[in-house]
Amino acid sequence: MDLNSPLFDRIRIKPSADEPREAEGPSCEHPGCKALGEFRAPMGRDREGQYFRFCLNHVREYNASYNYFNGMSDTAVAAYQKDAIIGHRPTWTMGMNSSAKPGASPEAPKRDWSYVDPLGVLNGHDFTQARQRQAPEPKRPRYTGAVRRALDVLGLDDGVDGPAIKAQYKTLVKRFHPDANGGDRSYEARLRDIIKAHDTLKSAGLC
Repeated sequence: MDLNSPLFDRIRIKPSADEPREAEGPSCEHPGCKALGEFRAPMGRDREGQYFRFCLNHVREYNASYNYFNGMSDTAVAAYQKDAIIGHRPTWTMGMNSSAKPGASPEAPKRDWSYVDPLGVLNGHDFTQARQRQAPEPKRPRYTGAVRRALDVLGLDDGVDGPAIKAQYKTLVKRFHPDANGGDRSYEARLRDIIKAHDTLKSAGLC
């Protein structure tokens, strides 16, 4: 066996427990400690996002004595805790517009809501007042199927009145009568439907 072969240089063996290992990574930042700094510890207020590197023993020691509010007065701590409720974000007064503030101009424009508010809730009205202000919608007549078909034949809507039905009937009769088309009798079927539709509406009391 050739002990000088370059193949022996590639062989790696696990170090024994007695042999010291080289630290992999940053070392502990505690003064005089040479252990591996595997654990992070926050540096404190006004240095958010920055951390110390400690070994396990020293990070426990650091955390036991860590105080984020160290050096702050009781008033400052109370103010910080109050701001923490809203996530340290600014807030604005609710339920008051520019026209309601003391000393505001009476001509100050009202808020222009982009949301359609049919009940007037956003403008301070209650539901009872909103219902009273709304005009009742006219009730649409409920017709039978025959009456609806007759209206369709005449080209009329449900809310039409008697005089409008008579006027439309006369107009269609003049348009499709053979005498108005030079004796052409090809429109007789259409004319019969118009006459029948008018008789249906007349029987229903609509004209």
